[in-house]
Amino acid sequence: MTEQMTPDLGEQNEIQVFGARVHNLRDIDVSFPRNELVVVTGLSGSGKSSLAFDTIYAEGQRRYMETFSAYSRQFLGGMERPDVDKISGLSPVISIEQKTTSKNPRSTVGTITEVYDFMRLLFARAGAAFSYVTGKRMERMSEDQVVDRIIAQFEGQAVNVLAPVVKGRKGHYRELFEQIRKQGYVKVRVDGELLDIVPKMQADRYKIHDIEMVVDRLMVSEKDRKRLYTSVMQAMKAAKGIIKISDKANNEHFYSRYLMDAESGISYDEPQPNTFSFNSPYGACDRCGGLGYVYEIDREAVMPDPKLSIMKGGLAPLGEYRDTWNFQVLKAVAKKYDFSLTTPIGKLTGEQLEVLMNGSEEEVTVPVSYSSWNTKDYKITFEGLFKMLEDQNERLGLNGQQLDDYRAQRVCPVCQGARLKKESLHFKIAGKNIHELATMDISTLATWFENVEQRLDERQQVIAREILKEIRSRLGFLLDVGLNYLTLDRTAKTLSGGEAQRIRLATQIGSQLVNVLYILDEPSIGLHQRDNERLIKALKNLRDIGNSVLVVEHDKDMILHADYVIDMGPAAGAHGGLVVAQGKPQAIKAADTITAAYLNGTKEIHVPDRRRPGIGHSLHLLGASGNNLRDVTAEFPLGKLILVTGVSGSGKSSLITETLYPILNHHFFRAKKTPLTYKKVTGLEHIDKVIEIDQSPIGRTPRSNPSTYTGVFSDIRALFVQLPESKIRGYKPGRFSFNVKGGRCETCQGAGMKVIEMNFLPDVQVPCETCNGKRYNRETLEVRYRGKSISDVLDMRIDEAVAFFENIPAIYRKIKTLQDVGLGYLTLGQSSVTLSGGEAQRVKLATELSKKDTGKTFYILDEPTTGLHFEDVRVLLDVLDRLVDRGNTVLVIEHNLDVIKVADWVIDLGPEGGAGGGYILFSGTPEDLIKCEQSHTARFLATEMRGVGTF
Repeated sequence: MTEQMTPDLGEQNEIQVFGARVHNLRDIDVSFPRNELVVVTGLSGSGKSSLAFDTIYAEGQRRYMETFSAYSRQFLGGMERPDVDKISGLSPVISIEQKTTSKNPRSTVGTITEVYDFMRLLFARAGAAFSYVTGKRMERMSEDQVVDRIIAQFEGQAVNVLAPVVKGRKGHYRELFEQIRKQGYVKVRVDGELLDIVPKMQADRYKIHDIEMVVDRLMVSEKDRKRLYTSVMQAMKAAKGIIKISDKANNEHFYSRYLMDAESGISYDEPQPNTFSFNSPYGACDRCGGLGYVYEIDREAVMPDPKLSIMKGGLAPLGEYRDTWNFQVLKAVAKKYDFSLTTPIGKLTGEQLEVLMNGSEEEVTVPVSYSSWNTKDYKITFEGLFKMLEDQNERLGLNGQQLDDYRAQRVCPVCQGARLKKESLHFKIAGKNIHELATMDISTLATWFENVEQRLDERQQVIAREILKEIRSRLGFLLDVGLNYLTLDRTAKTLSGGEAQRIRLATQIGSQLVNVLYILDEPSIGLHQRDNERLIKALKNLRDIGNSVLVVEHDKDMILHADYVIDMGPAAGAHGGLVVAQGKPQAIKAADTITAAYLNGTKEIHVPDRRRPGIGHSLHLLGASGNNLRDVTAEFPLGKLILVTGVSGSGKSSLITETLYPILNHHFFRAKKTPLTYKKVTGLEHIDKVIEIDQSPIGRTPRSNPSTYTGVFSDIRALFVQLPESKIRGYKPGRFSFNVKGGRCETCQGAGMKVIEMNFLPDVQVPCETCNGKRYNRETLEVRYRGKSISDVLDMRIDEAVAFFENIPAIYRKIKTLQDVGLGYLTLGQSSVTLSGGEAQRVKLATELSKKDTGKTFYILDEPTTGLHFEDVRVLLDVLDRLVDRGNTVLVIEHNLDVIKVADWVIDLGPEGGAGGGYILFSGTPEDLIKCEQSHTARFLATEMRGVGTF
């Protein structure tokens, strides 16, 4: 028997996967070429992510972990071996997923991409400091330069050389005067007055003082240069680098070896990179701690009705009058400031309201009656309503969350949202401070950095050369992936999944690694067709420098530009998990699969024969000017499918998610979120509620599942409670919950699985030996509806459940909607952790659609085609059409051309992203949009509506 040699990785030009069985994969073998752009496509839930992330990436990660010692691995936590026989030819793996980068308000585009870190270094080493008092450039001098300057300014004049040792502080300073006397000095200047030092000398301890040592008094001349130099040295040593010269007329001049403004005397510390960091106490604004915003009392929330008096509940946090300490305090405050608790709040003076909200310095006497003959007076300082309630919560051990309803987020009044101390904001390069650069969009910033060297002096150019090279290359990569409209100060939590992913992609391109397998999860999400070309170019660039790129994607352009395509199917869930076609894009187009049918045009989403006329009313939003919107007025005709589109960063989210939705949400549900700036909105009387379905994931714990998220599980539990067996046993709904004690299996606490810790090996999950994975105890499982226990119902596929529960309207309506959005293959109890991105979004969509609509509901969907195959998009459009046909209005923010072409009304924003956008270019039908020459969308839509692909 000949021994078979394992090929060397360098020779092997394929990555081969044998026997993959993760999630719904059906023991598949698949291979694809290395150092190529490979796309994995197929219906939602067909096993694309299971193959790319849960098999290939998981195995790459596990192999990396195996390189650590057993001792190290027990601290890192093990990686479970994916259920696969063998993977060969695997390079080191880096995954760039959709999960949003960070919810931390301190994380920004600048910090994630490291551009801001390089800018901090640039400002610390090459920035010019300016005084925040006079605006003049600050300078630092050596001792020789100080002496030269003094001789030039005061030649032939008598001067005092002073060392400022105390500046603007209270105290008697007895020890300081004694110390100065022991050093041999005989005079000091206290608050501008020259005094002889005498034993036991002291200043008034309650007044603010400026104290300077008189180091020398001399006539300035070139001959006495040596004496002057010695005096300057001694003064700088005593005053930590600063000296003051005063002449006979008491004119004062400051000099310093540090940065100083000679006119006002203020000095800055030597700048370090952390001077410009809003995450460091050395740079962050003291008022907001580097966040750029503060929480202040929202007077409208505290006093919602000015007609009410305090007695009748005019102060919302307190409610109506009760005989409590808080009301006794308010009575005493009212007596002192001459108003009554029965006076309507609207009739109180500004001063009285100020005292109520923020307190006063004066003492208030609060009489407390313990009985008719026992009254005691307490003297307190009233610090305002909120301080009083916060102190009370602290004493009672409450978390004070109920007070959050009465606070509003405001821009920090000190730094005006810039996040930094005023000193940090007065360091400039070519006339700009670091915050001004962070608020520029990336295309403008890249242009500024290209031309900045001409405006730097020679010293700055030498220092900045290498730093500028790093900044320019990183900005170039961000432009390559279509993020020209973002700004560096944009917080990470406001980025969409696609934007966050493309930022990480830009960072990876910047690292210039080779021989790596990159796995990406739908990087084209949220990207306009125009920017798609740049993204494909960036991925090809990654490939060309010597990497393998594996992309999970539904985008037609991406599939056609790939070197190799793997098509998963034939359907979703249990009906998927097979490779139905693989090869070059041309071979895929010729295959007999659903993907191929949409690529070669045999199947398509048809343009409707006619556009809906609507209900004859419109919602008008006038004068929207938040973020980059240019005072636009938008019309939303009701009873239609409305599409809002435009290039990335053109202002779609600003117009809809941050202006229109908060207005509607506040109008119908009194929501707290403040909309961006607008003038007025009309037509609200024609709708009666608003529902938003966004991209945020549903539960991320194994206990969350479609039945708990949609709320149908509560109805199922209520049904089981009504069964005769339950009534005999006295079971309540909690008995049928796997999250609380009572009916669940206590061995596994309702999880159905037990985790066995394997010390330095990965933890292993095994079915619970008590309940055999059924989650409930024996008594609970004995209660059956039509022969099925609660555990059997959770294991039931949605398609089966629809028939099973067809006679129970409350349950049927919710699970039928899940089936309608194409999720019939899921089980009711399937863990949310195993759902793909597209599936999770459709569960959320089904939850909202199952709520009874009134025919006047306004739905807002943010990119609902995320993670959806062409066929899934068709199913989704059928659901949306049914909603609109019942008289509701559906507004969709979307780039997908298949959705745009079936809309009744399209609003196109642009013409560019960021500062170049913010205008409404067009409102009307798709047929008219094609004629709009300014619109980038029109160019791509025209090709699509002629039934031809983009390429």
